[in-house]
Amino acid sequence: MPGENLTRDEARQRARLLDVDGYEVALDLRSALAPAPEGAERTFRSTTTIRFRCAEPGAATFVDLVAPSVHSVTLNGRALNPDTAFDGTRVTVDGLAAENELVIDARCAYSRTGEGLHHFVDPEDGEVYLYTQYEPADARRVFANFEQPDLKAPFDFTVTAPAHWTVLSNGEREGEPTTADGDALVWSFARTQPISTYITTVVAGPYHYVTDRYRRVSEDGTELEIPLGALCRKGLARHFDADDIFLITKQGLDFFHDNFDFPYPFGKYDQAFVPEYNIGAMENPGCVTFREEFVFRGKVTEASYEGRANVILHEMAHMWFGDLVTMEWWDDLWLKESFADFMGALALVEATRFEDGWITFANRRKAWAYRADQLPSTHPVTADIHDLEDAKLNFDGITYSKGASVLKQLVAYVGRDAFLEGARRYFKRHAWGNTRLTDLLSVLETTSDRDMGAWSKAWLQTAGVNSLLPQATYDADGRITELAVLQEAPESHPVLRPHRVAVGLYRRERAGSGLVRYARAEVDVTGHRTVVEELAGSERPDLILVNDDDLTYCKIRFDEASLQTLRDHLGEITDNLSRALCWSALWNLTRDGLMPARDFLGLVLRFAGDETDVGVLQMLHSWAGVALGRYTVPEGRESAGRELTEGALTQLRRAEPGSGHQLAWARFFTSLAESEHDLRLLRGLLAGTGRIDGLEVDQELRWTFLLPLVAHGTLGASQVEEELARDDTASGKRHQVRCLAARPSPEVKAAAWSSVVESDKLSNALVEATISGFAHPGHQELTAPYTPRYFEAIEGIWRTRSIETAMAIVRGLYPAQQGDQKTADATERWLTGHREAPPALRRLVLEAQDDLLRALRAQQCDARDATG
Repeated sequence: MPGENLTRDEARQRARLLDVDGYEVALDLRSALAPAPEGAERTFRSTTTIRFRCAEPGAATFVDLVAPSVHSVTLNGRALNPDTAFDGTRVTVDGLAAENELVIDARCAYSRTGEGLHHFVDPEDGEVYLYTQYEPADARRVFANFEQPDLKAPFDFTVTAPAHWTVLSNGEREGEPTTADGDALVWSFARTQPISTYITTVVAGPYHYVTDRYRRVSEDGTELEIPLGALCRKGLARHFDADDIFLITKQGLDFFHDNFDFPYPFGKYDQAFVPEYNIGAMENPGCVTFREEFVFRGKVTEASYEGRANVILHEMAHMWFGDLVTMEWWDDLWLKESFADFMGALALVEATRFEDGWITFANRRKAWAYRADQLPSTHPVTADIHDLEDAKLNFDGITYSKGASVLKQLVAYVGRDAFLEGARRYFKRHAWGNTRLTDLLSVLETTSDRDMGAWSKAWLQTAGVNSLLPQATYDADGRITELAVLQEAPESHPVLRPHRVAVGLYRRERAGSGLVRYARAEVDVTGHRTVVEELAGSERPDLILVNDDDLTYCKIRFDEASLQTLRDHLGEITDNLSRALCWSALWNLTRDGLMPARDFLGLVLRFAGDETDVGVLQMLHSWAGVALGRYTVPEGRESAGRELTEGALTQLRRAEPGSGHQLAWARFFTSLAESEHDLRLLRGLLAGTGRIDGLEVDQELRWTFLLPLVAHGTLGASQVEEELARDDTASGKRHQVRCLAARPSPEVKAAAWSSVVESDKLSNALVEATISGFAHPGHQELTAPYTPRYFEAIEGIWRTRSIETAMAIVRGLYPAQQGDQKTADATERWLTGHREAPPALRRLVLEAQDDLLRALRAQQCDARDATG
C-alpha cells in the first residue's frame, strides 16, 4: 500500500506541523480466545484518543493506522467519514485547530508474523499468549498514532482481557483490575513519560510471572527502589532461571547508575520472554521483551549464559540511549544501537561474572560487522535512511557492532572519563527529547577537548573497513630497527582513518613455554604508514600483533614470519583475547580469499581442541562449517569433511565429561555427520544404546541428533512424529517442522516450498523452521529446480507479505547452497532486469549475490593452493 512506507520527508513535514500532548489507548483483547473466523483475520477493538497541537490551524495531516477497518473518526467533536478518511494505512484529517482531540475507533488484526500484536497458541496446553513488537513502525498495527520517533508523547493504556491473564505495559498497573462484561478484567496503567510510539508495549496472557526488587541508596542517602518482574509461558516455567536473570539485572542497574548519574527513569522493570519472537529483544521501557529461546530448555554452554546477559544489559542501556534520549529519525539509529552494544559489553565485563566479554565482542560481534562492512550495501554508521524500508534493513552489523567498535575506539581516543562525562551531560541536556549526531558530538568535544568533527567524518560518515599490516626491519643482532604499521583501504571506500592501536610483540621463550607478549606500545596510526618508535630496539618477535587488546576497528594482517608462527604455534598463545584476535584475523584472510579454506580447516583441526574459551570454540565451529561448505573447492569437500568430522569426534571423546566443551563438540560433530558410521553413532545416542561419558542427551540434544538422521534418510517422518510425542511443545513443534522439511525427497521439498511461498498460513517461527529444513546442506540437487522459481516469486512476496516475513523468505530461500557461477549469473540477470524493484528487496538480493561471489573467490584460492 502506498502510504505504508513512511518517508523521511513526510515525517519531517509532520513534525514541523504537530506537537503531541498525549495518547489514551484502549484495547479489548477478549477476542484472542475466540476461534479464528473462517477465511478472515482474527481482530480486536482498538480505540485511540490523541491530543495534539497544530502550528498551522486549518492544515491537514495524516495518522498512521494499518487495520482491516475503522468504525469511526472524530476530530474535535466532528465526525469524519471513515470510508473516505481511511485508506488502509493512513487516516487523513483536515481542518485542524490549534489544539485538537482526535478519537479513532478501529478493528485491528492480530499478527502471526511477530509484528504488531502477535497471537500465539501454545500447542502444549492450548493457552493464548500475546505480545507487541513495533520497531521501527508497527505500533500502527495496534493503535492509531503518529508513527515516527520524534513525535514523543505520554501514553495511557487500558486493556480489557480474560480474567485469568496477566497483563503488562510500560507503566505500572494502577490499582486492581476492574470487572468487565463476562469473564474479563480491565487493566489500567500509569501514564508514561514522553516516549516514542515504537517502544510502547502490551504483553498479555497466562504468563508465569516472578517478582523481585532492586534497592539502592545513593551517597546523599536517597533511596531508589525498582520493582522487578520476569515472565515466560507456563510451559517453560520449569526451565525458567529467574534468579540469574534478576542477578544480571541488578548488577546492570548498579553499573549504569554508577556511570550515568541519571536514575533509571521508568519506574518498574519487567522482562518478558515471549514466543515466536523475530529478534533478540526490544527495549520497551518498563517492559522489555526477549525471545523465549533465552529460557534454556536443555544444557547450554557458558557462552549462552554470557550471550543472554549481554542482551539483558544491551536492552538496559537503551533505557538511557534510545528511550530517555531518542534519535530524531532512523538516520541516527546508531545513537541508540551502537551505544547499547558498546555499553552492554562494558557492563558485562565490569559488573558481572563474564569478565572475558571483550573476547566474545572481538570474536563474534565484530565478525558480524566485518561481513556487513564489506557488502556492496555497506553504509556509514550514520546512514542515509530515506524511508521505513531502509530503516528496517539498517538494523545490521554496521549499526550495531561496527558502531560499538567505533565507540570502543573513541574511548581509547578521548579517554573513558571524558566519554562517560559526555554521556552524562547528553542525558541531562536532552532528557525526554530527540537528538541528532551533532548533539552528541558537541558534548563529547567539550568533555574531551578533541576535534570530534574530524573524528566523526572519518569514523561515522564513511563506510568500509581498513586493514593494518606490520612491517619490520632488523639489524644483524636480530633487533628491530624499525617497526611500522601500514594502513590499507579498499578501492570502493578509499578512506584512511586515525586508529589508536596497541602493537604487541610475542615470542616463545623456550619449547613448551607458550607464545607470550614481551613488549607492547600504543600509537596513533594515521595515513598509509606510521612508525612505532617505542618498539625500536626490541628483540626479534615470533609474532607481531597489530591491534592487540582490540582497541580499534580494523582487519588485522600479518607479516610472513608472524603468519608462519601462527601456522605452527597458534594454540600456544597464552592470552585468551590475543588468541581470539588471531583466529578472527585468520578467518578474515580466509573470507578474503587470501588463505585457502583447507588451510583454515587444518588450523581448526590442529588447535581448536586446546581452545579454553568455549565461546571462541563455538565460533570456530561456525566458521569451519562455512569454510567447508562454501569456501572449499567442491572436489575437495568430501575428504576435507571426512577429516574435520573425524577430528570433531576425536575431540568429543577427549573433552572433559559433562563440560561445555564436550557439548560444543557434540553439536559440531552432529552438524558434520554424513557417513554410515557417524550416523550409526548418532542413532545409538538417540536410542540410548550408545553412550559418551558425561554427555547428557536432553530433549534439545535429541532434536539435534535427529535432524541429520532425517536429512540423510536414515530416519523418517514416523520417527519425527514419535519425537514430537515426547516433546509436544512449541519448541518441539518448530523442531518437527524443520526435520520434516529436511527429508531428502522431491515431494517434501515441493510441499515445504509451497507452504512458505504460496501460502501465508504459517507463523513467522514456522516459516523460519521450514526454510531451514528446505535448505538443509547437502540437498543441492533437490533444491536446484527452485532457483528460477525463487527469482520469479520474490517481487510478489515483497509486495504481499509483511516486511519481516518477506525478508526471511528472500534471505532464507536464496539458492546459496548451489554455490556455483550459474546461480551468480541468474542473480545478475534478475538484478539487471529488475532495476525498478523496491530498493530494499534489491539490497537483499545484492547482498546474497555478494556472499556467493565471495565464496567462489575463496574456492579459487583453495583450488590454486591444491594445485601448487
